[in-house]
Amino acid sequence: MNPILSVKGISVQFGALKAVQDVSFEAQPGKITAVIGPNGAGKSSLFNLISGAIRPSSGAVRFDGEDVTGRAPHQLLRYGLSRSFQITNLFFELPVRENLRLAAQFLEQGRGLFRPLARSQTAAARVDELLEQFDLRNKADELAGYLSHGEQRRLEIAVSLASRPRMLLLDEPTQGMSHGDTRETESLIRGLSHNHGLSILLVEHDVDLVMQLSDFVVVMHQGQKLAEGTPAQVRANPAVQAAYFGEKL
Repeated sequence: MNPILSVKGISVQFGALKAVQDVSFEAQPGKITAVIGPNGAGKSSLFNLISGAIRPSSGAVRFDGEDVTGRAPHQLLRYGLSRSFQITNLFFELPVRENLRLAAQFLEQGRGLFRPLARSQTAAARVDELLEQFDLRNKADELAGYLSHGEQRRLEIAVSLASRPRMLLLDEPTQGMSHGDTRETESLIRGLSHNHGLSILLVEHDVDLVMQLSDFVVVMHQGQKLAEGTPAQVRANPAVQAAYFGEKL
């Protein structure tokens, strides 16, 4: 099986700081790949390199065989690569439905923003699907800013999926969530992969969640890839244990 995402020797340097150094890994279609590491390990910088937020100093990113190195996020969206953000990124003064509709306008092939709302049928249909899928129908007309934190994070994932991407990049999707919201989000992410065939790459601080959820794990430490493999392989790796200062994985 050919990887849907291939990262080869990617690096970025900010002044004297080598944030990411010669990192390579692959993500398989329909699987959940996670990037973990202690604070300052470089995982967020790696995520930003892949998602187009920053340009690499060297190396390459390929998506479904296409070289997308340094492409901007809106360009990556056209390839089928979408992302969420570590800090909730919604229009808080707009209703839930409108947040979704604005994202779904992408499906109107560049014409949606200039059409009367009544004629944006493709976008409207996608909004209805997402409201149902993410259990947000009873919140459709509520301002996004009035949602609970867990509901806002769920809405942000729905917004990221409005364009029907083939791969979703999730940056700390459970940050700040309660235990109950975290378990719901875990189930949601697993369902997107296992039931809908979506490829997922996530950066996550909750190691227990990663080990339960992921098919493949990449461990970062001091800007470099320390280890990779299945959750069981990573859990048993002595170098990983040392990087987490003796924490039991």
